[in-house]
Amino acid sequence: MENELPEGEEKKIVHATINGMAIEAEENETILHAARRYGIYIPTLCELDDIDHTPGTCRVCLVEFQLPGAASPKLATSCNTPVVEGMTVQTRSPRARESQRLQVELLLADHDQDCATCVRHGNCELQDVAQFVGLRENRFYDPKFIEEREIDDSSPAMIRDMTKCIRCQRCIAICRDGQGVDALVQVGIGQDKAVGLKYGLSQKESTCVTCGQCVLVCPTGALGERDETDKVLEMIYDPEIVTVFQFAPAVRVAFGEEFGLPPGANVQGQIITALKRIGADIVLDTNFAADLVIMEESAELLKRLGAGKRPTFTSCCPAWINFAEIHYPQILPYLSSTKSPMQSMGVICKTYLPEKMGIDPKKIRTIAIMPCTAKKDEASRKQLELEGMAEIDVVLTTRELARLLRREGINLAKLEPSGFDNPYASEFSGAGAIFGTTGGVMEAAVRTMYYVANGTEYDRIEFEQLRGFEGVRSATVDMGGKIGVVKVAMCHGLKPARAIVEQVLAGQADFDFIEIMACPGGCVDGGGNLRSKKAYMPNALKRRATLYNVDRAQKVRQSHNNEQIQALYRDFLEKPYSDKAHHLLHTMYNDRKLTLTRTVKEIWQDLTMSTLVY
Repeated sequence: MENELPEGEEKKIVHATINGMAIEAEENETILHAARRYGIYIPTLCELDDIDHTPGTCRVCLVEFQLPGAASPKLATSCNTPVVEGMTVQTRSPRARESQRLQVELLLADHDQDCATCVRHGNCELQDVAQFVGLRENRFYDPKFIEEREIDDSSPAMIRDMTKCIRCQRCIAICRDGQGVDALVQVGIGQDKAVGLKYGLSQKESTCVTCGQCVLVCPTGALGERDETDKVLEMIYDPEIVTVFQFAPAVRVAFGEEFGLPPGANVQGQIITALKRIGADIVLDTNFAADLVIMEESAELLKRLGAGKRPTFTSCCPAWINFAEIHYPQILPYLSSTKSPMQSMGVICKTYLPEKMGIDPKKIRTIAIMPCTAKKDEASRKQLELEGMAEIDVVLTTRELARLLRREGINLAKLEPSGFDNPYASEFSGAGAIFGTTGGVMEAAVRTMYYVANGTEYDRIEFEQLRGFEGVRSATVDMGGKIGVVKVAMCHGLKPARAIVEQVLAGQADFDFIEIMACPGGCVDGGGNLRSKKAYMPNALKRRATLYNVDRAQKVRQSHNNEQIQALYRDFLEKPYSDKAHHLLHTMYNDRKLTLTRTVKEIWQDLTMSTLVY
């Protein structure tokens, strides 16, 4: 039931029938919502209940209804029409079925018909609905309509293909209301209506931060990552190249469901086996680099605190870095300079690893499997190059890895697990594993900061006050010694991040250390993860719980106790935050705030046009 009333006030119940079945509904509950509770299927496309999005624009959910005393039945969109006392509803009457079929046919009139080459083929909500309504031909399709629609491939991270857009506006809703970035707008009217970037900019030049949450809610292939699976295969098949793969902590708990395994299942061992089977030379764990980042970030934070500089923001999330650079460049001095685990691993793979293994660094290609579209953007940053070489050569999202394995005929569910075998950069602590969930970076840092500050282990491993799923959480941690009480905050999702940044800039936030994850839930629900039809982030808590279980199962649960990390510093980096470590593992940021050159009149025309509906 949808609506909550003040305490003590009873909900009003109305009675109706759907397809001859007597039902009860709360006052103002929609026909669609009530039908779902009674197991009655009504096709939808634009609607997405998880984000409270019911614009009624696709009109696929049309049903026939009649009110008591009415002369004849009428058609209405069930997603935003409330149930009324005595209403009779028919979802599969001849008129309703024909109307639904017509709407799908119209949606496909200017839609790319080459479904076989689309990344959503077989996993597309539009295909499902077309099958449901029994569509066998399209009377209105005209190729010239496709030619007039935009394909924006300017970004290194994401492709926006309007030839596949059905104008559902889910992407606009999640960007504006969910993330608070507000980069996407509706442009044009009638058949020319489309989704565009604010101020008419390209994907690359816009205020988009490539978090990819819009991709997760898109029902078709209109939004997606830049596919680089062929590039990886070319590297694998080249006998002169040594391919070094790494995969992030969240990937192992957000991947198995693609192959029919339970949501949240830990498929770390099967991923290693799969990568070896397709020809990977070396498979490493980004968790190792997460431990490395904790060593650097903890040392950096303690130095900043000692100098009275506060707060420090984490820097692991590239969408957050994009957000800071584009929307709040004045916050950049507060960001940790430590590179992300992915980039730190890239550096190790092209310096320390070849030195230890006797490999020419120029022959190494680093491929990162990430739950994140913004990681592609991060890998292309000029300041993340190592003597002219890219630290990371290719980033594949979790979705791309699934496509790659299917292309190679590999079913993950049927593979036996195997372990990491590299003796230099594959061991990880429990602290590294929890990087994949909101609050995990902070908790991992606290475990090591206490040790660095006091020379002894904290008597606590798990910090419940640092866990939770609220948008913003805060806590105080007594570090003892010279440090004393440290005030920390954790934030996931860019809408709450915007609020906390503005509080910091206004001098209203009293924190020493702030963790920001751009994606709600953290990396376990990153924009590069597998998509779920008609659902947004359905398995976040299960994935999160598995990561905490991985942490608990590890013999070593603090980053500083990772023996391979200790060897790395002893043999190569000297010590955390040394000159060498700072040169290799720290970076800088750019002010990329958008400077408008358009007139207020031009912007107002865009905004008013974007609100028009047809």
